[in-house]
Amino acid sequence: MIDLHCHILPGLDDGSKTVVESLSMAEEASKQGITKIVATPHHNNGQYENDGHDIIEAVHQLNVQLKEENIPVEILAGQEPRVNGNMIADLDNGKVLTLNQTSGYVLVEFPTSQVPKYTTQLLFDMQITGYTPIIVHPERNQELRENPDKLYRLVKNGALTQITAGSLIGNAGKKIQRFAEQMIETNLTHFIASDAHNVRKRGFYMRDALRYLKKNYGNPAAYQFTENSELLLLGQMVNREPPERIKRKKKWFSRR
Repeated sequence: MIDLHCHILPGLDDGSKTVVESLSMAEEASKQGITKIVATPHHNNGQYENDGHDIIEAVHQLNVQLKEENIPVEILAGQEPRVNGNMIADLDNGKVLTLNQTSGYVLVEFPTSQVPKYTTQLLFDMQITGYTPIIVHPERNQELRENPDKLYRLVKNGALTQITAGSLIGNAGKKIQRFAEQMIETNLTHFIASDAHNVRKRGFYMRDALRYLKKNYGNPAAYQFTENSELLLLGQMVNREPPERIKRKKKWFSRR
């Protein structure tokens, strides 16, 4: 199994704080059947700055440690950049990394409560330039939950999305879980990843999420999400079905 979104590199952001904690995370990932983890530290989010070159070096150092400890997990370089107007230039100069450095796929994080107005044009321009944007944990974005048509239009225009394993199994609350389910049901999401920060409250939950997928949506759905992660690392086109709109329940108001 491949995990495309994880904060396992020590001391770079709000994920792992030490090498010992990173090794503990890798051990837990291995127990869940994860063999490859794309390390995706936060970048340009107002709190953390992690340029691509620094991430590549940190990945190398952690892989050395994993081999010394005989932990059968490989770390690959990636990044979780906050959406901003300089993304294309930063991708071109190496400050922002594509996943696995050669895939062409790029994680894109939105602020928690809203989607910047320039997002539609930026994601379009990224695709024209040869990059494929992947919107991370959209189920946790307040504006997208309140206006799912905005997410539909972004996906219809070519963006991909990644939901978080913990969200799907209910760890982030019922509203977020239901929106993640609706995204699956309407072909608005394409990857499941852990977004793990530690082995305590923000762990992997990938095995639980796959079980949930199989139980509620069948083995083909679980297989497609798993295969998409593999295709991504190979730089190939991933499976995607035509997106559909999420139908919102009408609110009825009584007259007095």
